[in-house]
Amino acid sequence: MVYELYYWPTVQGRGEFVRLAMEEGGAKYRDVARESGKGAGIGAMMRLLNDLETPPFAPPVLRAGRLLIGQTANILQFLGPRLKIAPRTDGGRLWTHQLQLTIADFLVEIHDTHHPVAGSLYYEDQKKEARRRAADFVKNRMPKFLGYFEQVLGQNDSGARYMLGAQLTYVDLSMFQVVAGLKYAFPYATRKAARKYPRLFALHSRIAERPRIAAYLASPRRIPFNNEGIFRHYPELDAVRH
Repeated sequence: MVYELYYWPTVQGRGEFVRLAMEEGGAKYRDVARESGKGAGIGAMMRLLNDLETPPFAPPVLRAGRLLIGQTANILQFLGPRLKIAPRTDGGRLWTHQLQLTIADFLVEIHDTHHPVAGSLYYEDQKKEARRRAADFVKNRMPKFLGYFEQVLGQNDSGARYMLGAQLTYVDLSMFQVVAGLKYAFPYATRKAARKYPRLFALHSRIAERPRIAAYLASPRRIPFNNEGIFRHYPELDAVRH
C-alpha cells in the first residue's frame, strides 16, 4: 500500500509525527500537499477536507486505501500495528495510545507559549502575554511533562531502551520529535533539562541514530524547524531571558 499524507507543506507540525512513523516503518507514502501536478498540492488537500462525508477538523489526514483517518494519535494508532511499531497486546496498544494522547496535551501547551491569547493573532500582537506564558511553561509545565515521561522510562526493567521497554513504538518516535522541537524552541531551557531528564535525552539520541530516521533527517523530506509551526524559537521566550 502507498499511504497518502495530507498536511501543510511548509511546516513539520503534527504531520511530522506521522512522517516519522512511516519513515521508521519503511512505509511507502506520498506527502501530497508538498507535491506538484494534478491531484497534488494544497488544492488537493483542501478538496479532500471539504468533500469528506466525515470531515476532520484539521490536517493531518491519512488515506489508506478506502480509509480516511484524521487526528495524529488516531493515525498513529492505525499505523502502529501495520508498521510493526506498536505492541501486539490490547493493553500495550492502549498504553501506547494513552502516552501519545499525553504528548498531544503537551503540544498544546508548547504551542500556547507563543500564542497564549489567540491562534488568529500574530505573535507580535501578544508578546507580553507570551513572555508570561513561556516563563510559567519553562518553570512549571515543561518539567511536569518531561518529569512524567522520564518516570515512564525509568519504571521499565533495568536497561530498557524505550518507553514501553525493549520494543520501539511510535510513541518513542513522537518523544524524539518533542525533544527535538524543544531544543529548537527553548535551547537554553532544554540544555538545563537535559541534565535533569537524562533518559529522555538519551532516547532522543538513540532514535536519531536509527538508520531509517538518520537517513530521513538528512534528506529533503524533513522540513526544517521554522517559526510557523508548533515549535518556534523566540529568544525572548527562552529561560535565559527570565
